[in-house]
Amino acid sequence: MSVRLPGSRWYNAVWRWHFYAGMFCVPFVLWLAITGSIYAWRPQIEAWLDRPYDSVVPTAARATPEAIAAAAVAAVPGSRLHKYELPPSDRSAVRVLVGTDGGDRRVYVDPYRLTPLKVVTEDDRPMQIVSRLHGELLAGAWGSYIVEIAACWTLVMILTGLYLWWPRGRKGLAGILYPRLSGGRRLFWRDLHAVTGIWVSLLALFVIATGLPWAKAWGSYFKEIRSVTGTLDGPVDWTIGGRKPSDDAMLDEHAGHMGMAMVHQGYRAGELNRAVAAATALHFAPPVLVSPPGKEPRGWTVSSDAADRPLRAQAVVDGATGAVLARKDFGERHWIDRAVGYGIATHEGQLFGIANQVLITLGALMLMTLSVSAAISWWRRRPSGRLGAPLPLSRPRFGGALIATVIALGLAMPLFGASLLVVLAVEHGLKRWSGIARWLGLRTIRA
Repeated sequence: MSVRLPGSRWYNAVWRWHFYAGMFCVPFVLWLAITGSIYAWRPQIEAWLDRPYDSVVPTAARATPEAIAAAAVAAVPGSRLHKYELPPSDRSAVRVLVGTDGGDRRVYVDPYRLTPLKVVTEDDRPMQIVSRLHGELLAGAWGSYIVEIAACWTLVMILTGLYLWWPRGRKGLAGILYPRLSGGRRLFWRDLHAVTGIWVSLLALFVIATGLPWAKAWGSYFKEIRSVTGTLDGPVDWTIGGRKPSDDAMLDEHAGHMGMAMVHQGYRAGELNRAVAAATALHFAPPVLVSPPGKEPRGWTVSSDAADRPLRAQAVVDGATGAVLARKDFGERHWIDRAVGYGIATHEGQLFGIANQVLITLGALMLMTLSVSAAISWWRRRPSGRLGAPLPLSRPRFGGALIATVIALGLAMPLFGASLLVVLAVEHGLKRWSGIARWLGLRTIRA
């Protein structure tokens, strides 16, 4: 008869949850790590892609913003001016976003010759595609739900992994902080997985937490909680499930311009020129976008769309006089919005420059290593004819603290709670099918 060490039932139960969570999460972790590391270098990639449009040869006469906007609108029949982006230099083509029924078009206009150099659908830009691959798998709201469920279960995988990693009477740091190299391939891959997991766990938890505000379900849930508690400070400054943020995200008294859905009315001659002059004088962090009034003539919106979100600011300018009617800087927002803004900027690799990008990329590489080592370890040890889940022991008793923790996680992450109930129901149902239960490792070995 085999002798079980104290706590072996708990260890085995945690290991099983870790295994099943990993079987579901590993493909998503790999996908999100790859797409996320690419997106972290968005400023450099976009600058490289746009380099042909940042070497315009200046002439003596530079066209006015209104003439440039008119050229952009003429390049896309049936369109209206949506946003005018201040050019980064005198040698840069002006980027003008024009709205159509099929979405925004970005038009690159030579400001000296009024020649459209390029027209591209905004959602078809390479980094926009990478963003949608990362956040919603190019599947809209349903893709966002899937990514959110994967993120929640990755949290479970990390927490259970930390429990499994915890040293229990082991001497030395080998296999704890660095892998053992002399114990054979199986031990090496096991140690590589465990050691990489402990080094990347805190960063992974941070990335998951800062990514949830973008998710369709959790982001909407978070917004409703803030609305009920009175902490909602106007429209949020980030996408929720792929929905575009408001043009007036920081200026709640001018709210109502909801991304591409906003209908810009015609404007009077000279207003865009005065709004652009006022926007230039504000010295906002680039890129700076100037948007015409919506259905109600409340002024032109000037917005900084800086990747480093704490540098963002917004203002409303009177098109008739060029006077600034309202302004709101990042520091004036509710502390929750500021906290989320700092988190998102770090998540995207934009808060503290190149070091932030390197950190996010290094974390992504470690998550890839964690996933690959898990897959190799499973493949090498899996028994013939079975999935390879840890052998089941009789279920340990669940204390009040654990039950309370699971309930708290379910309330904090509703999709996790709902999916956990589905998993438990499916597990209970599959146990009735002996062949499937045996293959999945769901049969319990009585003590």
